[in-house]
Amino acid sequence: MSDTLTLVQEVARQAGAVLRDGFGRVTHIEHKGTTDLVTDYDRRSEALILAALRARFPDHAVLAEESGPSGGDGSSGGYRWFVDPLDGTTNFAHGLPTFAVSIALTLDNCPIVGVVYDPMRDELFAAEAGKGATLNGAPIRVSAETSLQEALLATGFTYDLRNARRDNFKEFEEIHLLVQGIRRAGAAALDAAWVGAGRLDAYWEFGMKPWDIAAGALIVQEAGGRASTADGSADFVGGDSILVSNGHLHERMLAILRQPSGSRA
Repeated sequence: MSDTLTLVQEVARQAGAVLRDGFGRVTHIEHKGTTDLVTDYDRRSEALILAALRARFPDHAVLAEESGPSGGDGSSGGYRWFVDPLDGTTNFAHGLPTFAVSIALTLDNCPIVGVVYDPMRDELFAAEAGKGATLNGAPIRVSAETSLQEALLATGFTYDLRNARRDNFKEFEEIHLLVQGIRRAGAAALDAAWVGAGRLDAYWEFGMKPWDIAAGALIVQEAGGRASTADGSADFVGGDSILVSNGHLHERMLAILRQPSGSRA
């Protein structure tokens, strides 16, 4: 394990402790949009993470969900961090204990380190490019499921459904008829990490941001699975959709997701 991954795991646990201490104590909620929320704890968690990253990696670009870009935008290559200090804010604000801290480091837009920490279950998923994926230090692997009919999937829906270019309703209905079940937990980073751990066989969603998925997708890849956009591009960090799977189901899922949908012009 590299020093960088060790540091990120420690920082994710510290940020997770902030969220765990604040769970059930939210008193101030702001709206970034009609249904997109932010709490004081999003900001406290993010401040802790950014302080640690800037102290150790002052020359790296950072893109954080709440505070935006700093240290350059990373668009021309080099190292860039993607930080989601509280993935699943709506769950957190409503007292639903399904949320996580997600931190990823990319090099030339490719994830090389990723950590997703679930503070309520004390589960830390971690991966480093070429070195595999772990859950609390133990190696994890994606599932071996090859049949969609027997598969358990996850998905999500964008916050602003009224104005979303692609709302996922048609895809949800079509895929639901083909699989054993679909779950909607409301935390993209955890959905992806659970695919990496073999708890889910695939996960897809539209309207994504890179901080939502960069860490989780690397965990899936390093656990033996596949990650791409919903149209099959390997550049999921630069895309606005995600499909992660155990690999066996990926092409079948892409065939469905590439079909014309209820997209809005």
